[in-house]
Amino acid sequence: MLHRREKAPSVGAPGGRLIEAHPSATPWRRLFMRPAELLEGYDLSRLRVGAVASHSALDVFDGAKDEGFETVAICQRGRERPYLRFRRVVDHCLLLDRFADAARPENVEKLRSLNTIVVPNRSFAVYLGYDTIEEGFPVPVFGNRRLLRYEERVGEKTYYRLLDEAGIRRPRVYRGPDEVDRPVIVKMPHAQKRVERGFFIALDRDDLMRKLRELESRGVIRSEDLAEASIEELVLGAHFNVNYFHSVARGEVELLSIDRRLQTNLDGFLHQTADVQLELLKVFPVEYVEIGHTPATIRERMLEKLIEIGDRFVEAAARVEPPGVIGPFTLQLMVTPDLDVVVFDVATRIGGGTNIYMGVGSQYSKLIHGRPISMGHRIAIEIRECLEKDCLEKILT
Repeated sequence: MLHRREKAPSVGAPGGRLIEAHPSATPWRRLFMRPAELLEGYDLSRLRVGAVASHSALDVFDGAKDEGFETVAICQRGRERPYLRFRRVVDHCLLLDRFADAARPENVEKLRSLNTIVVPNRSFAVYLGYDTIEEGFPVPVFGNRRLLRYEERVGEKTYYRLLDEAGIRRPRVYRGPDEVDRPVIVKMPHAQKRVERGFFIALDRDDLMRKLRELESRGVIRSEDLAEASIEELVLGAHFNVNYFHSVARGEVELLSIDRRLQTNLDGFLHQTADVQLELLKVFPVEYVEIGHTPATIRERMLEKLIEIGDRFVEAAARVEPPGVIGPFTLQLMVTPDLDVVVFDVATRIGGGTNIYMGVGSQYSKLIHGRPISMGHRIAIEIRECLEKDCLEKILT
C-alpha cells in the first residue's frame, strides 16, 4: 500500500494520479545491472530519495528535503507511525507487511515509478539480505551495494579483510576458545533478539567457557553460535565512531563527525558505583544492545591520524571491491593510552550515530562546507552535484 502526502504528480501520471504497477509488469532478471540500466525510464529532473524506514532513515529524509528532493519511506506495518507523524520529511510511504517485501516485483515497480534512489542503512542490509540486494533488487542504490556484505566478521568478505588491505591496526582475532591467552571480547548474536548483540568480555579461556555457560542459562546467547562468533583481543581505550564521506563529485574524503554509542543495559551499569555493579551482576547480565549515540570531539593532534586511516580505507576498498566506498562510511575505533588507533568495527554505509546531527549538522562538517550539515544532507548534496556534473552513474550501483 502506498500513501502519498502531497499531490505531486507521479512519473507519467497526469493530474497527480499514482501509478500502481501490476506484479508482472516487468519481468526483471535476477542479475547485477549497470547504473545506466537501472536508470532507464527514470526522469532525472524528478528524482526521489528513499530508504528503509528504520535505523538512520530520518536523517536521510531530512537531508533530502534540505536539497529539495521528495522522499520515499519503505515502511513496515506496525513500525510506520514515526514516518507518518514526521510528515514534513516523508512525502511517500510504501507500507509493507515486511521490509523484505520491498524486493517483490510490484514494489520494485512502485519505487521505480517514483524515480527512487535508495540510500542503504543497516536495516536495508539486515531485512532484505545481501543476496537480494546484490542480485534481486533492480532499483538504483546510492553507494556500492556489494560493499555492504563486508560489515560481517565471518566468511570471505569481512571488514577484517578491508582493514588488513589498508594496513589499519585492528584487534587480534582468535580462531577458538583454546587459543585465548588474554582478555577478549566475544562477539556473537543475542539468543532471542537475533539482530542484536550477545557480546561478553572474558579474561581468559576458562573465564570464556564459564561465562558462555552462564549467559546461555540466562537466555542471552546460544552455545551453538560460538562456532560463528568472533573472538577478539580486548583493547582498552576511549571509543569513537568516526564518520566519513567519500565524495565522487569532489574527489576527496571528508571527516564529517564523531559520536559515541549508548548501549543498554551497559549504560545503566556504568551509572552505578562499583560495589552496586558487582551486586547487580549476580542478577542481571551485562548486555550491549545499541540504543543511541552522543556527539563527541577528539584532540586535534589525532585528526591527522584519523584523516590518514580514512584515506587508506577508501583506497583499500577500491582495490578489494571496486568501485569501493561511495559516500558515507564509519570506522569505530579505540584510542589507546599511547594515542594509537585500533579499529574494531566498520560500517560501509550511513552509520547509526549520524542521525544525532539532524537539523543542527555535524561538528567537523562546518570546517569543510562553511556550515554544519548532517550526513543525510551530505548524501543529498552529492546526488545534487552529480546531477549537475553528469556523474550520477558513478555514485549508483
